[in-house]
Amino acid sequence: MNSLDIRTVDVVQYIAPLREGGSMPGLVRADDDFLYVLKFTGAGQGKKALIAELIGGELARLLGLKVPELVFMNLEDTFSQTEPDEEIQDLLKFSVGLNLGLHFLSGAITYDPLVSEIDSPTASKIVLLDSLMSNIDRTAKNTNLLEWKNELWVIDNGASFYFHHNWDTWENHLTRTFPLIKDHVLLAKAKHLEDAAQMIGEKFTPEALENIIASIPEYWLEDDAVALSPDEMRAAYLKYLNAKLGMLDQLVKEAKDAK
Repeated sequence: MNSLDIRTVDVVQYIAPLREGGSMPGLVRADDDFLYVLKFTGAGQGKKALIAELIGGELARLLGLKVPELVFMNLEDTFSQTEPDEEIQDLLKFSVGLNLGLHFLSGAITYDPLVSEIDSPTASKIVLLDSLMSNIDRTAKNTNLLEWKNELWVIDNGASFYFHHNWDTWENHLTRTFPLIKDHVLLAKAKHLEDAAQMIGEKFTPEALENIIASIPEYWLEDDAVALSPDEMRAAYLKYLNAKLGMLDQLVKEAKDAK
């Protein structure tokens, strides 16, 4: 099993918190001199949100959707020592080590369903992908989509794969559809769901999925409170994705009925 070629960079400057994000990510500069939105392992949903962000982002990229580059980011303890805000100080302190960064799209604006344009094939791919990975956070209230340089960019997939928040019952999710697709911000514009399903079936090969899952850092999968080992968790993510691929027709029908 090979992993994706994801770069690792070091954080050299903590610039500001992005308080509009639920987990309060930070705007940082890395040693490659680029700006990134840093997602912290010490935030609310912790490592699980970063795992979902990584898998979801790379699945979207497989479908040809625009996704900011994802990088692994090393964070040292020095930043917490100079931060005056106690909440951010704790966040930095509890996130020392390997975190996840998304390339910062300077000047991007939030997708507005009332005024923004999107073509139906793109909307269909996003809707069906979110259904497949049980993403509960792409609604009109919080679209997690950006417009940048006249293109639509998919961000913030951290609320996906919510089965992994309770490993004791994760297998119960293998046969479930995703009724919450009814709240998806792009559902009304997703008129090419069958075409999206065909593309997902073609692009999500066993090798492609294995490469994405193999890219999850071992550290993010280590959890003393869970009986599963990191390798068993990787196998579980693969089993979940393959189960959903076998349910694509059901997911398409559910989305169409939800309209």
